[in-house]
Amino acid sequence: MKRSIKDRLLTSNVKKKAGLILLFAVTFLLTSRAAVTDEQDWAWWNQLHNWEPGMPSWKRYIIISPGYLGPNALPVPEMKKGLIPLKSEISISASHHSHSGDPTQDLSAKIFLPFANGRIAIEVYGVFYEKYGYTETVRNERFSRNRTGIGTAEGDLYFSTMIQICRDRIFPNTLVRMAGRTASGSDFYAARFSDAPGYFFDISMSKDIFLGHNFMIKPFGVAGFYIWQTNSDQYLQNDAFLYGVGMDIKIHNFLLSGNFSGYNGYINNKDRPQLVTGSIRYDWSNFALSFEYLHGLRDWEYRTVRFTAAYKFRGIYSDNNTSK
Repeated sequence: MKRSIKDRLLTSNVKKKAGLILLFAVTFLLTSRAAVTDEQDWAWWNQLHNWEPGMPSWKRYIIISPGYLGPNALPVPEMKKGLIPLKSEISISASHHSHSGDPTQDLSAKIFLPFANGRIAIEVYGVFYEKYGYTETVRNERFSRNRTGIGTAEGDLYFSTMIQICRDRIFPNTLVRMAGRTASGSDFYAARFSDAPGYFFDISMSKDIFLGHNFMIKPFGVAGFYIWQTNSDQYLQNDAFLYGVGMDIKIHNFLLSGNFSGYNGYINNKDRPQLVTGSIRYDWSNFALSFEYLHGLRDWEYRTVRFTAAYKFRGIYSDNNTSK
């Protein structure tokens, strides 16, 4: 009887040890397989860029600059024109960005809300859907880890506050804007968005010149700074001078507009985008349609067409007697 109990105990211990060994072996094999799969997944990128274990992370290879990311990553901000419109507006836009190596389509939305009879306004906007498909050449130049170069992404969220300094006086209309950008954009691994916060502030000025009944021209200009975080140990952020000039021509309900704008970063790694923009807009009482064309001149190599539909309504604190 004693021998039988001893044998059972020995058998039980052997089974426990065997179970532990089996569990360890299975865990090791699964871990090894996952590691091998990971290595196989990125072997093409490692070989292409001569990356070896111990070298800086692949995230350091992505260049956070408008010339090395998608068209919506670090775009030149839309120019303001010295005046806060006195109607609230919700709009949605569809854009096509032509590029020999990176054609892109996107959908974006914006909400604009003025307060205190147009003395203050807030604006929130961003790209909520982007579809891209770039070539192998572009993929390699941008150090993208999307092997096929095809995918979809969501963009950063922008929010800004505007303060009307001067309006409808002898001195030009003057507007101050302060804006921030979140790091909510996706597909950083594919070099689509920067995965880094940023902000900009500017002062815009304009002057209304009436040439006849329902005929007006408005020259305008803007100057400011655009600052964003980088992933470089040498340059923790990039500071850029923001600028632009343009003119509106308003005839009845038609608005024709054109401007030249850009910003100059100090790192000089394709961080000095310039573009010209032309647009036409038609306004009804509570609705508007517009067509816009953007032509990149430097460090933003896209040709963009954009259609926008907007719904306008009077804000709670707007002056009901004003329709600008």
